[in-house]
Amino acid sequence: MWNWQGQPLTGLHILAMLIGGVIILLMTLGVVTYTILWQRKIIGWMQGRIGPNRVGPLGLLQTTADVLKLLIKEDVVPAMADRPLFLIAPIIAFVPAFMTLAVIPFSAHHVFTANLGIGVLYYLALSAITIHGVMLGGWASNNKYALIGGMRSAAQMLSYEIPLGMSIVGVVLMAGTMNLNDIVTAQAHGWWYIIPQFLGFCIFAVASTAELNRTPFDLPEAESELVAGYHVEYTGFRFAFFMLTEYVYLFAMAGLCATLFFGGWSGPFLPGWLWYAIKVFLFITIQFWIQATMPRMRVDQLMTFSWKVLMPLALANLVITAVLKALVG
Repeated sequence: MWNWQGQPLTGLHILAMLIGGVIILLMTLGVVTYTILWQRKIIGWMQGRIGPNRVGPLGLLQTTADVLKLLIKEDVVPAMADRPLFLIAPIIAFVPAFMTLAVIPFSAHHVFTANLGIGVLYYLALSAITIHGVMLGGWASNNKYALIGGMRSAAQMLSYEIPLGMSIVGVVLMAGTMNLNDIVTAQAHGWWYIIPQFLGFCIFAVASTAELNRTPFDLPEAESELVAGYHVEYTGFRFAFFMLTEYVYLFAMAGLCATLFFGGWSGPFLPGWLWYAIKVFLFITIQFWIQATMPRMRVDQLMTFSWKVLMPLALANLVITAVLKALVG
């Protein structure tokens, strides 16, 4: 076996990769657990409620109890569902979400992550695979509401993936590389790209919210219309897989935003991993703030906004960036 640089892999290298994968998985599960708790706490505070405060000290074990409840629930498969696809769809959705974390540079010393030369392309390619899991879950359920939710999700994620990718290309042009570690290094010795790429950041922020299916773009799970959308027929741990996918992507997207526009692990006085954690925490908190504040958009408004607003702005940002890059060098 060889790595991406063409160098042979020894048994020690493979063992190190396996250990790194396990550590990243455990860290991700911990982050997701307390991200959900933080979401419930901060939205409760914004809406004048208390939030979870019963299970464990200060309610810190509430999410753990909820996960345990899901794991021991009965795994129900509808009689008329396409059983093989119904069972495998949550896995197809989750695995790419977890794999995107392999290239996110959590610190200057990427011990457990890959220093991949095409890290940006790798992230975008894998994140697109999740669409298949969501769509298959909706179709295999043999439920009209689940099917509509899956189709909405596919249309939404494909539509917003284009301006999202184009906003990232502006950063790639400025840095001259698709390596996420090199993009962070390029910002460590100058301005964070949030300043020269402010328009690109605004496009990224809106498009990433739609990619994550979060308010105000949470049409695939519109409970008032679709009774929970594409995962309406799922129970127990398979439903938990879909929810885990959503929050893992939130973590990954926050890491990508911090890397591309806010200098990743770079910053004065504090350790690099702590700077990264602060930036990710702020991105996630803003997502929850938006969720507690904004109403859901109509589906026609959602699609129109992508193609008639974000796409022209993304093209304009790309052209402006390319021209300035050519003039300044």
